[in-house]
Amino acid sequence: MKALLQNLIPQHLLSRLSGQIAESRHPWLKNKLISYFMKHYHINMHEAIRENPQDYLSFNDFFIRQLKPNLRPICPGENAIASPVDGCIAQIGQAKSNQLLQAKDFYFDLENLLGKDVALAKKFYDANFATLYLAPSNYHRVHMPLTGTLVKSIYVPGKLFSVNRMTSELVPHLYSRNERLITVFETETGPMAIILVGALIVGSMQTVWMEHAIRANEILQQTHTGPHLLKGSELGHFKLGSTVILLFPKDSTQWDSALKANTCIQLGQYLGNTCKN
Repeated sequence: MKALLQNLIPQHLLSRLSGQIAESRHPWLKNKLISYFMKHYHINMHEAIRENPQDYLSFNDFFIRQLKPNLRPICPGENAIASPVDGCIAQIGQAKSNQLLQAKDFYFDLENLLGKDVALAKKFYDANFATLYLAPSNYHRVHMPLTGTLVKSIYVPGKLFSVNRMTSELVPHLYSRNERLITVFETETGPMAIILVGALIVGSMQTVWMEHAIRANEILQQTHTGPHLLKGSELGHFKLGSTVILLFPKDSTQWDSALKANTCIQLGQYLGNTCKN
């Protein structure tokens, strides 16, 4: 029933209105929203640089709060892949040609996920992939799993279904239907794609090299010669949570065998190794 209702409601309008409320700087409103959110999701403000909730200018300012330095150590080693987020593993493994597992018997394809960029999709056939879900209570900044140089970014407009476990098991092709921001980096082990997937109520997605957050239906397809970002450095953020998908070419990486679906992870945690030739 919840999945059906998401088909019927005006997803973008609801998300826009929610985003406007979350950006409000009216002290009474933003403090009420922050207080409710903290109680409902048991937020640990001792992890944040600004521990006093009333110090935040808006709910969104609170939502993308920064962590204290060195609170999340980045796994050492040039070949070690670091988790880009705090969250939970929805799926992790290897694609079957161009098919990535979503949930149970649901699959979605690389071409649609990558904005129908066929040449880019072919680079990730049989890819090692990880789908990482960020719950509302999580830290919502996204960091680099490896050092790399940005070579392409593509914004793909789309739906705004919720991306929790329930909808992933009920809505076919969820991640390739929702709006998303595709970023492609060149690393020492080859290309790496980091895909930020939007969702219901998500106010915006923004990277550190963009002047403003992505706006609904904005056209963005750019080839870059930078920036060059070190492993562990910030890539961007979500305002009101969602999902990150990592893609590495076939045989270029190997995941830690202990990692399974529904495993909780933290920023900087070891996810696996690159396989240098």
